[in-house]
Amino acid sequence: MRALTTLRPVRRGGGWIAVMLVSASLCSTPAAAQGDGAGKILKAMSDYLVGQKAISLTFDSDVEVLTENFQKIQFTSSGQIQLSRPNMVRATRAGGYTDVELTFDGKTVTILGKHINAYAQVDASGSVDDLIHRLRDELSVALPGADLLLGDVFGALTAETVEGAHIGQGVIDGVECEHLAFRNAETDWQIWVEIGPRPIPRKYVITSKGTSGAPQYTVRIKDFKTEEQAADVFAFKPPSGAKKVELSALDDVDEIPRGVPKGAKK
Repeated sequence: MRALTTLRPVRRGGGWIAVMLVSASLCSTPAAAQGDGAGKILKAMSDYLVGQKAISLTFDSDVEVLTENFQKIQFTSSGQIQLSRPNMVRATRAGGYTDVELTFDGKTVTILGKHINAYAQVDASGSVDDLIHRLRDELSVALPGADLLLGDVFGALTAETVEGAHIGQGVIDGVECEHLAFRNAETDWQIWVEIGPRPIPRKYVITSKGTSGAPQYTVRIKDFKTEEQAADVFAFKPPSGAKKVELSALDDVDEIPRGVPKGAKK
């Protein structure tokens, strides 16, 4: 589930998203962002997400890397996320190289590499927020678009934002959206928010400014639902013959296949 370290958004890095900022309403602080332009739309989206007890969605993600020869390569995955607040989540991600499932029942987080039929478990009692922070900070694992699952989405997204703009409208998978763009010291990031009574994120793009070639991490969100999930959805059931290993032994569950350089620093 790990994303490129250099592609993680806001704060000191972590989660899952070349912007040209046009002359539009700018916000220099999170406080200013709450009342005007891009920040107002972002706040409405954040409040809507936080207000949902249950969320399920499917996604497509693209992660770019720059090789030592400065060739840009893109890797694509698809998956599903199911969330039940305050303390249960299940996420899957399948790409051309890995097929990974993460489950969290409020007490234990399990990461299963389906393609290698091996899994690791870690005690992690607490909320989904606690889990996301621990995965990032201690285990170097990131859920796709994890900032969008937190209890304070707006605070997470704007923690170090220095500029924001409402670019205009766009259409994602046939859905009309508001197109927003923001900047912080390490990344430029864009988000497309559905217009109407459900201001949900439809696309989220992070551009790394600290890596030559400005590689991007993109998440496109589909099939967004708010129906509650049965508790057994979040219960891990080992597949037949699956081997339990230490987390450090699950070295083939990254979006980027082994042997591909992770990028060239400026």
